[in-house]
Amino acid sequence: MAARVAQDIPEGSVVNLGIGLPTKVANYLPADREIMLHSENGVIGMGPAPAAGQEDPDLINAGKQPVTLLPGGAFFHHADSFGMMRGGHLDVCVLGAFQVATNGDLANWHTGAPDAIPAVGGAMDLAIGAKSVYVLMELLTRDGKSKLVEKCTYPLTGVACVSRVYTDMAVFQLGGGRVVLLDDLAGVGIEELRRLTGLDIAAA
Repeated sequence: MAARVAQDIPEGSVVNLGIGLPTKVANYLPADREIMLHSENGVIGMGPAPAAGQEDPDLINAGKQPVTLLPGGAFFHHADSFGMMRGGHLDVCVLGAFQVATNGDLANWHTGAPDAIPAVGGAMDLAIGAKSVYVLMELLTRDGKSKLVEKCTYPLTGVACVSRVYTDMAVFQLGGGRVVLLDDLAGVGIEELRRLTGLDIAAA
């Protein structure tokens, strides 16, 4: 899934990878493309995850995972980092999600369950600040419900902000209230994807 996202990140992009699955995208970025990875805790120019035993406890991403720094990478104040995010300086951000609606609404910080721990982090800032918002998530919950929905039932992180959804089964483009199948990764066919999601998915 992470490798599939990495294929679509264009040359010269400044990219923020959200906590969880999205952090794995760093390990699959094409070596022949210059892509700068940004983290909201104040790092730009991150490389792939370090080899075992090579971790630096002072060099971490927003999820507190060890990272590497490429030549030209830099550190800066947390407030400056959020200024980059809110100021429209990120080309792409890749976030996880509990739900994404057909109009691009994003819900990824709280399920609304009484025992759930809210964790918004920088997601609201990224959702409104990045030029393109991609979501990387499994298509179905553990009980078989689609996370790609007509309307989010969880508290929203951002409104009409997601343009593309990458899942374990397929890649979808969102826009104008439509869901378009870009890539049937699992090879199950569009009719099965319509059945699983309950959505009127269009062919590319």
